[in-house]
Amino acid sequence: MKKIAFACEGNKGLESEMSMHFGRCPFFMMVDVDGKDVKKTEAVANPFFNGHVPGAVPDFINKQHANVMIAGGMGPKAIDMFNGFGIEVVTGVGGQVGNVLNAYLDGKVSGTAPCKHDHGDSCGGH
Repeated sequence: MKKIAFACEGNKGLESEMSMHFGRCPFFMMVDVDGKDVKKTEAVANPFFNGHVPGAVPDFINKQHANVMIAGGMGPKAIDMFNGFGIEVVTGVGGQVGNVLNAYLDGKVSGTAPCKHDHGDSCGGH
């Protein structure tokens, strides 16, 4: 069993669109999977959506018991924090959560591409 957190723009389950930046997304879609079978999806509001609090989101996702964090973009310090909690990070993905989930479970997406410190274009212009 694995719990995967997706930074997303909406709360439409697997049809939600991925967010370009994990810290500024309105929701995290939490997906419990067993092998390739989806067991549960839950939209969790990002309590830090309206204010950037460095280090708060990795701690929040850790407290949700996630094993994996998938986002469009993420800074190197956040990646290090997630890794410190033992949470795998995957960045550089976009589209619907369900499509990204399937690609991840099929081994087609993995690894991180840290966005620039100034959160330029590689993080959606934030």
